[in-house]
Amino acid sequence: MKLSQLVILLTITFVIVSCTTTSFDTKEELLTYLQDKDHGYLHEKSVNGYDFSLLYKPTDMLVDQELSDTYTKEDVEKLRNKYKKYLYFTLSMSRGNKELLSTTPRNRQEFGAMVNELAFGMDKKVHVFTPQKDTLELLDYVYPRMYGMSRATTMLFVYPRDEEFLKEEYLNITVGDLGTYTGEVKFKVQTKQIKNEPQIKF
Repeated sequence: MKLSQLVILLTITFVIVSCTTTSFDTKEELLTYLQDKDHGYLHEKSVNGYDFSLLYKPTDMLVDQELSDTYTKEDVEKLRNKYKKYLYFTLSMSRGNKELLSTTPRNRQEFGAMVNELAFGMDKKVHVFTPQKDTLELLDYVYPRMYGMSRATTMLFVYPRDEEFLKEEYLNITVGDLGTYTGEVKFKVQTKQIKNEPQIKF
């Protein structure tokens, strides 16, 4: 075999392998994989004493949460079809391993303002857009109040899975200042990780 043929064969093999969906036996194994920053699903930044982390949450993590103990392949496919229409990102923010509400407000007025912003105003603080500044519309977000019992303020953001946006090499995700004096915090998420998201072997 000529060297040029060998190079072509190896290139084709690499492309096939790189496009193969990674699968795991359990959600715990999948989560461990996602939390390894080398795989491109978890992004972390520390600014002015605050820690920010952004995690892309694959479809099967949502499917697993809704499956009963006894399920069929049809149940899995039904839920996959339900959730694969959307993109899910978990945003966590903390200071000294504590929630924002436990560390940032300096008085009752600031506390109330931050509660209101976290509960109702994050659509104006978190944005997803392409390198050309096309913005992906936020559909919903979930902010569970933990009342100081958690190590971080964590929310789930839901966006439409727009294939035109996923044709871009990456998406920008920005988090506006929440009274933390951190300025705008920006993450760059590669779309290939989203298009080839890992699954669970249900």
